[in-house]
Amino acid sequence: MNTSSTNLLEEALIGEDIVAGSTMRGRVVVIGDCVETNGGFLLHHFIKRSLSPNSSNVVVFLALAQPFSQYDRILRKMGCNLGAYRDSKRFIFLDMLMMEVPDGGETVENGLLAIYGKLQKAVEASYMPEGSRNITVMIDDVSQIEVAVNGSSNHVSDFLHYCYTLTTEYGCSLVTLNHEDIYLSMDKPVLFLQMEHVADVVIKTEPLTTGLASDVHGQMTVINRGVSSYGSRSARAKVHNFHFQVKESSVEYFYPGSRN
Repeated sequence: MNTSSTNLLEEALIGEDIVAGSTMRGRVVVIGDCVETNGGFLLHHFIKRSLSPNSSNVVVFLALAQPFSQYDRILRKMGCNLGAYRDSKRFIFLDMLMMEVPDGGETVENGLLAIYGKLQKAVEASYMPEGSRNITVMIDDVSQIEVAVNGSSNHVSDFLHYCYTLTTEYGCSLVTLNHEDIYLSMDKPVLFLQMEHVADVVIKTEPLTTGLASDVHGQMTVINRGVSSYGSRSARAKVHNFHFQVKESSVEYFYPGSRN
C-alpha cells in the first residue's frame, strides 16, 4: 500500500517537520482495531517504513494471525519484496501460527519464555552497538497470544513486559496489534490498559459514527505522547483524528469533510 511519506499518519507519528528516513527508535506503538476496521494495514505501513532501502534497519515479526505468504503478497503491491528482505535477514519472520501452550502456570510461563527467547535471539543477532541500525519488533496479534495460553492474561502481560525491555536494552521499537472488540461484553482488560499506559503512540481504528460509506472505511485516532528535549515522555499528548480509505495498493488519509 504505497502511501506517501508525507501523509497525515506520518505527521501524527513523527510531527509536521517530517525528515526522510525518520525513525521511531525506542518507541512503543499500540494499535487497537475491531472487525469492522481491521488495523492490519497499519502493520503493513510500519513494515515498509522500517525496511527503507536507504537503511539497514531490521524487522523482527512475531506472526500469530497470518502466514508469511499473506504479508508478502500485500507488501509486494506496496513495492516491498519481503522475500528478498527475509533472505538478507532484514525481515525476520517468526511463524507462531500453530503455537500451543499446554495448561498449567509453570508450563505456560515456560512456553512464553521460549517464544521471547526466539525474539531476543533475533534482536541480538541483528543489533549493532554503534546504533546505526534500528530494530522494530512487531506482534500480530496480542489477542492470539492470549488465546494460545487459554486466557492467562497475567502471563501475556509478563511476556509483553519482557518485549518492552528490548526497547530500553537494545533501543528497539515495539509495535503491537490488538483486536479489542473481542472483549466488548466486558470492560477493557487490564492487559490492554497496561499496554496503552507504556505506549508512546496509541492508534485506534473505528467505524464511522455515521455508518458505512463506500469511499471511507473508518476513522482513526492517533495519540502521540511524544518525547521531550530531555529524552523523557512529553507531558502533553497530541491527538490526531482523521478518516481513511484502504485501496488495492495504497491507503488514503484525510480530514472529515475535506473530500467532495
